[in-house]
Amino acid sequence: MLFAALLLAQAVPAAQTTACKAKDAALPAALLGWTTPQDQIEPGKAALVDTVDAATLKDLPAGTKPGKAASIAFHVAAAGTYGIALDQPGWIDVTPGARGGTPLKSVAHGHGPDCASIRKIVRFELVPGDYRLAVTGLAQPKAKVMLIRD
Repeated sequence: MLFAALLLAQAVPAAQTTACKAKDAALPAALLGWTTPQDQIEPGKAALVDTVDAATLKDLPAGTKPGKAASIAFHVAAAGTYGIALDQPGWIDVTPGARGGTPLKSVAHGHGPDCASIRKIVRFELVPGDYRLAVTGLAQPKAKVMLIRD
């Protein structure tokens, strides 16, 4: 029985055994804009957007997930790898152009840092220009999103 208890203790990830003192209290410099959302999305700044039923939005890419959704335009001035952070489970698509189009392929997926309210980060290679972010498959009435320059 002692052997089974040792195996179980090893199976619990360290992140689950460490309690957070406060959510978002120790964010890295690149994510500090997460704590002060605004109305628009730009590199290093989070935006808090209202969500609506996905069926009511006209500019969502094909294959989006059912549930609540939000769509917001943004501009990139310099080429590079950019992450889109989201505060809840959902699907993240980025399309070129202000009105959207065919979603870009992501180059990486991950979670936010430990003790952060960032649920996921999806990265894309972007060139200068206008883009549209679509987040779908959401359950909350608002979504926090952030554009992160890597």
